[in-house]
Amino acid sequence: MPLKVTVWGENKHEKTNKDVQKIYPKGMHTVIADALNKDKEIKAITATLDQAEHGLTQKVLDDTDVLSWWGHAAHGDVKDEIVDRVQKRVLEGMGLIVLHSGHHSKIFKRLLGTSCDLTWREAGERERLWMCNPGHAIAQGIKGTYFELAEEEMYGEPFGIPNPDEVVFLSWFQGGEAFRSGVTYKRGAGKIFYFRPGHETYPTYHDANVQTVLRNAVKWAKPEGRFPAGCPNVPVEKALEKIVAKGASVH
Repeated sequence: MPLKVTVWGENKHEKTNKDVQKIYPKGMHTVIADALNKDKEIKAITATLDQAEHGLTQKVLDDTDVLSWWGHAAHGDVKDEIVDRVQKRVLEGMGLIVLHSGHHSKIFKRLLGTSCDLTWREAGERERLWMCNPGHAIAQGIKGTYFELAEEEMYGEPFGIPNPDEVVFLSWFQGGEAFRSGVTYKRGAGKIFYFRPGHETYPTYHDANVQTVLRNAVKWAKPEGRFPAGCPNVPVEKALEKIVAKGASVH
């Protein structure tokens, strides 16, 4: 069975910015989904903010192995009940790929528990993404020890995140800043990968290396098992071994 991926996009800039419309006429989410679907082991669908329940109904999430998330201008418009729903699925084992300005999304900040603040600059400068661990599953297929994007928005340290489980990519920018641009976490049974590139006014998601990373990431984040939800009581009569109360005589 192919890996079931839901590509969630805010889909706001594509409707209002002519530069974005030229680069992504069908939306960034469509380009990302198309890139994922180049792999026969992946079956990607899309969902957007303006759909009912933001396209993330319980049925959709229950049928999702990995969810990717791109948001920027409308983080506050995402309903808290949808965030609750996504968080529950991640803790149960659904993978989550958070992209670019999704660092300030409600779901990412909720799961990490920190500000996720950073420094930034939009100057169309060169970004060099160094592979910190060329042997990592997410870095496979990238030739050499780094790849470059000719134009991107700068994100710089300090990055207000907890220490990552792994740093897969580290970015250097033409202006001199550096940034932990590909990091992993585990929350509950779910795997999380944050990947920095993807500003809407640059053709980042058309880049072959970026698409390779995204395909690798969803395969890495696939569920390994479903963690049971809830906090059930186990009555004494169902204990695996006989319980003798303290102070009771034993015959």
